[in-house]
Amino acid sequence: MQFCALMLQKDTIKLRAPEPQDIDFLLGLENDMRLWHISQTLVPFARFDLEQYVFSANKQEPFAAGQVRFVIECTENSKSIIIGTVDLFALDAINRRGGVGIVILERYRGKSFAGTALDILMNYGFNFLNLHQLYCNIEKGNEASFRLFKSRGFEVAGVKKEWNRNNGKWIDEYLLQRIEKD
Repeated sequence: MQFCALMLQKDTIKLRAPEPQDIDFLLGLENDMRLWHISQTLVPFARFDLEQYVFSANKQEPFAAGQVRFVIECTENSKSIIIGTVDLFALDAINRRGGVGIVILERYRGKSFAGTALDILMNYGFNFLNLHQLYCNIEKGNEASFRLFKSRGFEVAGVKKEWNRNNGKWIDEYLLQRIEKD
């Protein structure tokens, strides 16, 4: 058990399961309409739904649930601060792959926290879940995310033309993959 705890931490960043005290944070994040076009959200999340998710999250084996969500916590001056979330979604045990989604609060962006969280998640996915590949979807124009994933060995596998619609405009989306050699 200690192996898992250490495996989900690097430097000042720790990935952990969502807790009841995180519900307000998650509610704010999930109900941020600026992110809805990416997550395909059409209506606000109710507190009750998020409470149910948190109380049941990570009780199922990740492949049975099809996903696992982590809260990203940063420790500064002996104080823990929640700075975002990172998800493995569409987990596929047969083909040993999963998608990656990461959200860092704006005030914590540009400080290498996303890179460290992604390093931890990749270690978990490849070495603990024994995944063969991870992939992500990044909208054209999101240069920070594009650079982040490219810097971690993800390669562009294709472009989905006019994939997302935001503010009345169609936006292309890149598909990036990182394949771990067996």
